[in-house]
Amino acid sequence: MIWTELDFNFNILTRDLSHYLENQVKVGGVGLSLVLGFSAAYTCYYLLSVAKKPQLISGGKKFYHFLREQCPVVSETYYPTFWCWESRIQTLLRPFVTAKPGVVYRNELIKAPDGGQISLDWFDNDDSLSHPDPATRPTVLLLPGLTGTSRESYILHMVQQSRDLGYRCVVFNNRGVSGETLLTPRTYCAANTEDLETVIEHIQRTNEAAQIMAAGVSMGGMMLANYLGRKGRKTCLKGVVVFSVGWDVFECTASLEKPLDRFLFNSYLTSCLQASVDRHRPVLEKCYDIDHVMKAKTIREFDERFTSIMFGYSTNDDYYLDASPVHRLKSVKVPMLCLNAADDVFSPSHAIPVEAVKQNPNLALLITCHGGHIGFLEGLWPRRSTYMDRVFKQFAKAVIEQGTRLQDLSCSEN
Repeated sequence: MIWTELDFNFNILTRDLSHYLENQVKVGGVGLSLVLGFSAAYTCYYLLSVAKKPQLISGGKKFYHFLREQCPVVSETYYPTFWCWESRIQTLLRPFVTAKPGVVYRNELIKAPDGGQISLDWFDNDDSLSHPDPATRPTVLLLPGLTGTSRESYILHMVQQSRDLGYRCVVFNNRGVSGETLLTPRTYCAANTEDLETVIEHIQRTNEAAQIMAAGVSMGGMMLANYLGRKGRKTCLKGVVVFSVGWDVFECTASLEKPLDRFLFNSYLTSCLQASVDRHRPVLEKCYDIDHVMKAKTIREFDERFTSIMFGYSTNDDYYLDASPVHRLKSVKVPMLCLNAADDVFSPSHAIPVEAVKQNPNLALLITCHGGHIGFLEGLWPRRSTYMDRVFKQFAKAVIEQGTRLQDLSCSEN
C-alpha cells in the first residue's frame, strides 16, 4: 500500500514537473528551468529510491527488541551523501573525504606461540571520566580490513567514538602490516584465528576485571566471526559488531573479478598484498616462491600462490571454504551485530546470510540499500562521522552498559 502511494505521488510530481518545464520554455529562462527541473527530479528520485530505512533481521525477538530500544540508528532512515550514494563511489571516496582524528597510540609487541610477534596499538584513554579506574575500564578490540592498520580512518573514528564513551581501545594489527619485523615465515588469513585467540587471551590477562567487546571491519570481521564460530561460549567477549563482511569468499572473489571491479579494486588490493610480502622477502623467500607470488594479477591468484600454501590447504578452494564465515554462524553464542550494504561489490547481496541469521538468536543483521564497502557516507560533506560510526558507537555502549540483558539469548528463545 505504501509503495502504491509513493508511485502515485511520484507520477504526480513527474506530471507537474513536465507542465512546469513546458510553461517555462514558452516564456524563456530555459537554462534556469532545466536546472530547477533536474534538481527537483533528482531530489524526488533520491527521497523515493535512495534514502531508505535499513532492514533489521535477527534470529531472536530478545536481541531484535534490544537493538531497536538501545540502538535507535537501526530504525532510522539512512540518507547516503546525496552526491555520492553509488556503491563504488562511496567505497573509493571514503578514505579521502573522511577526516582522520588525531590518536596517539601506545604500541606493544607480544610473542606468538610459533615465535612470531604481533603488534598491538593501545589507546588507554586515561582521561576517561566515566571509567577513571583503568582496572575496570571497558576495552574495545578493533580489527582492521585486509591490508589495514590502526591508522585507517574507519579505525581512528571508532577509537574516537570509544574515547567519547570513556572506553579503552586496542587495535590488532595483522602480522607484517604495521611496520614491525616479521620474525617467522607466516603472515595472516581470514580462516586462521590463532593470533586473534592469542591477542584476546593477552587482553584478558592484562585487564582481568574489564569488560571486553570487539569490532571487525571487512576481513577483520570475517576473522572475528570465524573465531566466534569456533569458540562458541568459550570466549570473554561480551559482544561483537562486524562491518562489510564477506560471508562467502567464493562469491566475493567472483564479484571482484568482474571487469570494472577488477580494475577499480581487485588489482589495487593485490598490489597491496604483494607489497607487504615483498617487504618481508628475506624471511618469506626461504619457504615460498616470492617471484611467482609477485606475478599474481588478482586476489585469487595471490591466495593460490601464497595464502593457501602458507596455511597448509590442499587447494585454494579448501582455503576459501574454511575462510567463509557463513558456515560457522550457527555456532556463534555471543551477541553479534552485522552491518552490510546491499550494494557492496565486495560482498554481493545474494551472499548475505539472511536465512542463517534467522536461525541463531545471538545474531542480528542490519542491511542498508546503499553504503558500498566500508563506505556508509552520510551528510552533505561526510568528514566527521558515517552511518557505520553511529552503529558502532550505539552498539558498543549498549553491550558495555546494558549487556546483562543479552545474557542467555539462546535460552530466552526456547
